[in-house]
Amino acid sequence: MSSYTPGREGVLPAPGHEEEHGHAMPHGWRRWLLATNHKDIGTMYLIFSFVMLIEGGVLALLIRTELFEPGIQFFQPELFNQFTTMHGLVMIFGAIMPAFVGFANWMVPLQVGAADMAFARMNNFSFWLLPVGAILLTASFFVPGGATAAGWTIYAPLSEQMGPGMDMAIFAIHVMGASSIMGAINVIVTILNLRAPGMTLMKMPLFCWSWMITAFLLLGIMPVLAATVTMVLTDRHFGTDFFNAAAGGDPVLFQHLFWFFGHPEVYVMILPAFGIISSVVPTFSRKQLFGYASMVYAMAAIAVLSFIVWAHHMFATGMPVTGQLYFMYATMLISVPTGVKVFNWTATMWRGSLSLETPMLFAIGFIWVFTIGGFTGLILSMAPIDIQVHDTYYVVAHFHYVLVAGSLFALFAGAYYWVPKWTGYMYNERLGQIHFWFTLISFNVAFFPMHFLGLAGMPRRYVDYAAQFTTWHQVATIGAWWFGLSQFIFLVAMLRCYAGKGRRVEARPWEGAEGLEWTVPSPAPFHTFETPPEVK
Repeated sequence: MSSYTPGREGVLPAPGHEEEHGHAMPHGWRRWLLATNHKDIGTMYLIFSFVMLIEGGVLALLIRTELFEPGIQFFQPELFNQFTTMHGLVMIFGAIMPAFVGFANWMVPLQVGAADMAFARMNNFSFWLLPVGAILLTASFFVPGGATAAGWTIYAPLSEQMGPGMDMAIFAIHVMGASSIMGAINVIVTILNLRAPGMTLMKMPLFCWSWMITAFLLLGIMPVLAATVTMVLTDRHFGTDFFNAAAGGDPVLFQHLFWFFGHPEVYVMILPAFGIISSVVPTFSRKQLFGYASMVYAMAAIAVLSFIVWAHHMFATGMPVTGQLYFMYATMLISVPTGVKVFNWTATMWRGSLSLETPMLFAIGFIWVFTIGGFTGLILSMAPIDIQVHDTYYVVAHFHYVLVAGSLFALFAGAYYWVPKWTGYMYNERLGQIHFWFTLISFNVAFFPMHFLGLAGMPRRYVDYAAQFTTWHQVATIGAWWFGLSQFIFLVAMLRCYAGKGRRVEARPWEGAEGLEWTVPSPAPFHTFETPPEVK
């Protein structure tokens, strides 16, 4: 009998859970093209997201290379704006969101004791929509006029004046949004209907909680985004005037609709990260997670509050003072449940028997850099300050501290933590440590100077700038190249595991690891939990 998460319940692996189903494991191209196994689909999501991370990273490095010196060096302003726009769209819809869905596919059934995701064929369909969306996005560079250059927020009326690349981006958002909705439905039904006997909701691992809350968020916001970009499409081609001020439309309405999606979307990209960190920190602290119930309630509170703070992105639009005050205080309020999580992770580590393997390093790095991003967000919540630094590099620094250092650090922590379970081989610890330190240092070299640039008045999305900004731009560019190249260390570390190089691991490679996923062999067999395990 092995111990298990929130309340030290025992887990009894069901006899014969390692037996095969009636059908054998498929081989060759059929295994991947027609995949219905949650592990294979999870692996495809992770591979896809890393490819898109490379694409988005290359666009970022092109942007930073152009900004190394003032003046126009390599790219005309139109192409530069296409790079900034596509970098955002590719990273959000192609890299970060699919990566977390990959983790959900791999780990949610293992953690709740389910044989697979609830809707296996829909799971396959939701994945294969993503390459279609990615091809639409990437191919838009090669149509007349190039890709959309309206910024990743595609604000009207600018997005209504773009070439056909804008239409391709709209269709790509539709396709990837449909994928997200199907993935969210799958996660919710799997967690609510397929949990192992004895696993009540308040005994679930926090990663499952974080993903269920995220899935409800996705169901609430993706249809709003779909409606918004459809309104842009009809304005462009069918004579409607939703956002055309000259014909009685309202461009600010676009911002309200977009940010009603866009702010909860930020939490879609960070709540699963909270779940990963809540799995890693107790394992390497050799302690139960401090305040399990408060963590669940804090995540739920963040999700609810995220729907009522959207217009803090719009303080500069001429909002009435009453509206500014409401959104300012609501935004400050959301920092309370976020702070609860940081304090709970810190309390879990307090007086624990810590060991600093790579997953724990990335988890601690996450807590540190995410807290910095949270504090700059608290500063931006104050309307008088936000109006001063709106659309400057201060905002760029803030959201990269939340999304790159937040989401990406958590994804790395989760990958190093679970890759022994996925492959049966331990990653190379030296490679992992080098990857962590290179990533942490280079990230701060790249993005911390952007706070100084923003406070000095450097606007974002500009291809050229005044000479006084040169030094910090050069520091940021050097850091960005270092950060980008460091990610190939991660690729090598992961490929070594998948190639079978490294130490073979048993079912529970981490001494402090608890949960159902550690009761099955490593690598996890193709068919797990034929008979649901009992949680005692």
